[in-house]
Amino acid sequence: MPQATLRRRRPAARWTAVAVLLAGCLTGCASSAAQEISAPPPKPLAPCAWWYGIGKPPTSAEIESAARRYQVVVLNADQGAAMRRLHQLNPRVQVLVYKDLSSTRNYPGAVDGGQDAVYLPSGIGYVAAQEHHPDWFALDVNGRRIEWQGYPKHWQMTVWNPDYQQAWTDAVVTEVKREGWDGVLADNDFNSLSHYSQAVLAGTANVEETDRKLRDGLDAFLSRAGDAFTKANKVLVPNVSETHLVPGRWTAHSRFGGAMEENFGFRENGGSGGLLTFRGNEFQELRAQAALGESMLLLVTRTHNAREERAGYASAALLAGPRTCWTRATTDDYRNPEWSSLQDSGLGEAVDAASRLSNGVWSRTFTHGWIAVNTTASTQTVTPPPGLVLPGLPPPTSTPTPTPTSTPTSTSPSTPTSTSTPASTSSSTSASPTTVPPLTLEAADAAILVDPPQVMARAWRISRDEFRIGRLWAR
Repeated sequence: MPQATLRRRRPAARWTAVAVLLAGCLTGCASSAAQEISAPPPKPLAPCAWWYGIGKPPTSAEIESAARRYQVVVLNADQGAAMRRLHQLNPRVQVLVYKDLSSTRNYPGAVDGGQDAVYLPSGIGYVAAQEHHPDWFALDVNGRRIEWQGYPKHWQMTVWNPDYQQAWTDAVVTEVKREGWDGVLADNDFNSLSHYSQAVLAGTANVEETDRKLRDGLDAFLSRAGDAFTKANKVLVPNVSETHLVPGRWTAHSRFGGAMEENFGFRENGGSGGLLTFRGNEFQELRAQAALGESMLLLVTRTHNAREERAGYASAALLAGPRTCWTRATTDDYRNPEWSSLQDSGLGEAVDAASRLSNGVWSRTFTHGWIAVNTTASTQTVTPPPGLVLPGLPPPTSTPTPTPTSTPTSTSPSTPTSTSTPASTSSSTSASPTTVPPLTLEAADAAILVDPPQVMARAWRISRDEFRIGRLWAR
């Protein structure tokens, strides 16, 4: 597996790290200690930010902002100039090109003047396939080509055909290397054709056989293409769907540089259930990948309200790792660069693994905060650590820890819904200074708490001193 070049600024260690560092010197550090120091493993930082910039050509201002703000950017194939500008402004940003695995397209822009565009959203052009390989168009049981419902002029291709797989791979690897992309975001590594069409593929008896043929074909396709991208020192990041239904699929399809989850933190049952990401084996597979830190997790949460934003960001924080990146999506077509104020909350570095309580609530502690996610379809309670506040708020006065009702007028996306109340029967104002009242989390909601502002400022001053001590000792 290629080592991704994604890098993040690392928060400095806490005072305990300094104590360990100095203790090591006092218990037998030789003069050659500096030579024995190996590079520390990548740190599990709070989720980095990324931009799925496929909705429209980016402006110059958006490119400059992206170079400062994002660790990963995905652009359309005709935006090579924007990719090169991003690399110039910030060489650490990984810029991937969008390519569809499963379709070819003949809408304006993909086909112009009867010719395939120079830079395609797919791997194989519609005109080229029509003229040279019409057998690469998938057919239904009636012998008709399959156009995706809701996406006019998108045509399903025979992803199980080794010749199609090889032609797609050769074309995309060549383009990625020639143009200078860091890799490819391969869309529509899907689990079922039913999201796009009710058709049954020729040669299959029903929808189940159709979906199995597509899944098996995409499994082989990813292996073939992934090996080629690895040899080219590029990454292949598929947008793999519904992995909670097929154990091992996320792990298998993310092994060539990472994978994308476009419905991360999605709520079940039309928005009335728990969080779908935590069903089946998906979360455990994402968690294992995040902990290794060798490949990217590109997570997208579609947000229509503050609760969805909280749940998405906090769920990503449960997976915090060196290459875990999250974005909200406020539009269906990704036309805007996205940013959430939660990404400025300053959680820092995870200091423990995410853990699950018996009531289904997951939580995790960071150097400068704490998060909890209620993954269930019912209200649950959890007790946070003392002394933390909602991001952007001053330290508490009458209570040691804020509760969802302690700031009813706040519109911050990190404030739980106004209907939440503390679970304790006593009022929060009568709590003793050492008592931390429980938080009540509605179904599929989350809480993000951080150090008070002055603690954050002091921690930053400490971290600079720790950094100096560490560098002097290493010399």
